[in-house]
Amino acid sequence: MSIIRQFRRHYLSYFSKPRSDHCLYRAIVRRSVTSIVELGIGLAHRSRRMIQVAEAGSSARIRYTGIDEFESRIEGEAGIPLKEAHQFLRPTGAKIQLTPGDPFSALARTANSLTGTDLLVVSADLDAASLRSAWFYIPRMLHARTLVFLEEPAPDGEGMRFVQLAAGEVNRLADLCRPCYRRAA
Repeated sequence: MSIIRQFRRHYLSYFSKPRSDHCLYRAIVRRSVTSIVELGIGLAHRSRRMIQVAEAGSSARIRYTGIDEFESRIEGEAGIPLKEAHQFLRPTGAKIQLTPGDPFSALARTANSLTGTDLLVVSADLDAASLRSAWFYIPRMLHARTLVFLEEPAPDGEGMRFVQLAAGEVNRLADLCRPCYRRAA
């Protein structure tokens, strides 16, 4: 790995802003992540940085999937159009897949193609009802060493933070919405 890539990875992991993202970058370095799924990409800056950190530590091609409302976002919410997001992320060299839609409808279409995900990042600015239903599809995407991070408001009320979810918590969230699917069948 080149000295510049090493320096960039170290800078992102410890000194970049927002500070809440540091745990994501460090987790990517620790686990040699090659497959990232992000629910809610916002302006895509964190997305690009996660890909850069993953590329700096791996010789394999990084697979990145971003699920977002893109043009369907409510007026005034921070976001980037689909075409601009693709143009912004393409230069990274990763295999980019951007899926428009809310978490539930997008994962209903793509969850089976996202098996083997190493890192799942869930943003805080998602529709709560859609995310609650989407947990049903998430366990099929994960493997034993997958890292799942959920963004939430920081306890001190200043900014956001990421909380790592254990596999048991992910399964519990998925089980909460399973009864509604059993009744429909």
